[in-house]
Amino acid sequence: KIKEAEELTTLEDLYLPYKKSRKTKAEKARQQGLEPLAKIIMSQNAKDLEPIAFNYAKGDVGSTEEALEGARHIIAEWINERTDFRNQIRSQLERFATISTKVVKTKENDDDAQKFRDYFDWNESLSRIPSHRLLAILRAETEGFIKTKIEIDDERALDKMESRLLRSNNDCAKQIQLALKDAYKRLLLPSLSNEALQNAKANADDAAISVFAKNLKQLLLGSPLGEKQVLAIDPGFRTGCKVVCLDEQGNLKHNETIYPHPPQNDSSGAIKKISSLSEAYKIEAIAIGNGTASRETESLIKRIRFKNDIQVFVVSEAGASIYSASKIARDEFPNYDVTVRGAVSIGRRLQDPLAELVKIEPKSIGVGQYQHDVDQTKLKNELDRVVESCVNTVGVNLNTASKSLLSYVSGIGGKLAENIVDYRTKKGAFKSRHDILSVPRLGNKAFEQGAAFLRIKDAENPLDDSAVHPESYSIVEKMAKDLGKTVKDLIGNSTLIKQVDLKTYCTETVGLPTLEDIAKELEKPGLDIREEAKVFTFNQNIRTIDDLREGQLLPGIVNNITNFGAFVDIGIKESGLIHISNLSDGFVSDVNEHVHLHQQVIVKVLEVDKARKRIQLKLHK
Repeated sequence: KIKEAEELTTLEDLYLPYKKSRKTKAEKARQQGLEPLAKIIMSQNAKDLEPIAFNYAKGDVGSTEEALEGARHIIAEWINERTDFRNQIRSQLERFATISTKVVKTKENDDDAQKFRDYFDWNESLSRIPSHRLLAILRAETEGFIKTKIEIDDERALDKMESRLLRSNNDCAKQIQLALKDAYKRLLLPSLSNEALQNAKANADDAAISVFAKNLKQLLLGSPLGEKQVLAIDPGFRTGCKVVCLDEQGNLKHNETIYPHPPQNDSSGAIKKISSLSEAYKIEAIAIGNGTASRETESLIKRIRFKNDIQVFVVSEAGASIYSASKIARDEFPNYDVTVRGAVSIGRRLQDPLAELVKIEPKSIGVGQYQHDVDQTKLKNELDRVVESCVNTVGVNLNTASKSLLSYVSGIGGKLAENIVDYRTKKGAFKSRHDILSVPRLGNKAFEQGAAFLRIKDAENPLDDSAVHPESYSIVEKMAKDLGKTVKDLIGNSTLIKQVDLKTYCTETVGLPTLEDIAKELEKPGLDIREEAKVFTFNQNIRTIDDLREGQLLPGIVNNITNFGAFVDIGIKESGLIHISNLSDGFVSDVNEHVHLHQQVIVKVLEVDKARKRIQLKLHK
């Protein structure tokens, strides 16, 4: 049976009789010498149990009833250990279990409990409950606001087991019936309903992790502004707005604080300062964090008449505070406080979201549902996989990439990334991909895995700034030579590339699909799949939830996607929800088919619940 077991639960059932447990009622009854009585009852042959049980009423067994009760505890344990019964209950739970909830009366009016008000009295099929709802219910229970219960048809379960157990209609049968009810309520149902809930939770975790992974991918592959000089502002009221100026590579050139908002209200001083900094550092774009005082700061900036055309962007601050207090930020800016680091992070996010966001623990970026409630190991593994995939899809600049970014390159990892940065700092920029083989502990295997994802701008060999792997350079060189051209001539020249007969370059180790990939890359070497950054403006008349009215059409940016809909930033503190049913007039099975993260949309306000700070929206276009 052990060899035939295909599932962990089957193995656990087989092991159950041998499992050393705390002192159970059955174990106590055995020590009282009541196991022979239990066996007599299970044989179902004795018509009158009273005199038989009387013989066991001795020592610390005070009466016939106590003897029978002890025997029933032993029988209950035997019933609990039967794999056929356990599988029967399991099957019933899988198909018919419901999860019900009741509010904890003493917590019903707590302010924190109100967000779970929908689940104060709830009942739903466990197999059909959406992942987000189950995770919300479990969080509400963890926080002490509700009690949950998993239920099935008890009568049906007991009838099925009874029909397998009972062969007579005597005193023994009555005792077995009592033992069965005890086994079911005390042992089988609590254990297996908990198992069913854990299985449902594992499935919900997988669904939530999948949502988070999709969101994270979209966020990491968000539109980069590119290598431009940026002025970044981390807005605030009382403590002022932290301003930093960054060069094209994201290096900090200047920082200071302005106080345009209450209580200081020095808007004229702030405007002069922003104007002079923009001129002095040849600023090409301004990044404003989307937190406190963001809208007010954006309005201020739009009042400034710059000499040059400067684009203004509002950038998500999610996770910026975590980065600014992290070891990575402290190592990079040991002489600056968290406010400066946070502003730098906002500016760099505009220049290159991927390069900056890899410095933050993925689950802290805040684009998922219940990411702190799911299996953390599973979550980390999946998110790390997504980050690595995104980094390798885009590629990294070997001479400017941070340790964090390099660590996600295939085959590199944390230690080698550190060695690459140290080597680059001491020896200067890498001239070719092969130079990285001089980095301590970076061997042929790491080179083979990671070289194609490491790019060198303006390299002597133009292939070093492409996704073509160094092991394929000789093929490209032969293609160029056969055409009487150089590799440089070939790159980006689709007319020449189409003249290459790829089949003639096939070998035992290099097939046609690989050659087609090489040709595609040569046409557009180092192509960045990410879209260009776009300027966006919120409705200037909407500043708080009090400004919202049903029927309004508002511009917004999708800032989170879940299984039940999409959240949209409409320029106020609270994000609105487009429920999945309001994404389209037709049926929607996957939210991602209709919207994506950071998409600019027009939404219609359907309902505003000011007390619960909830805004219901409909996708207009």
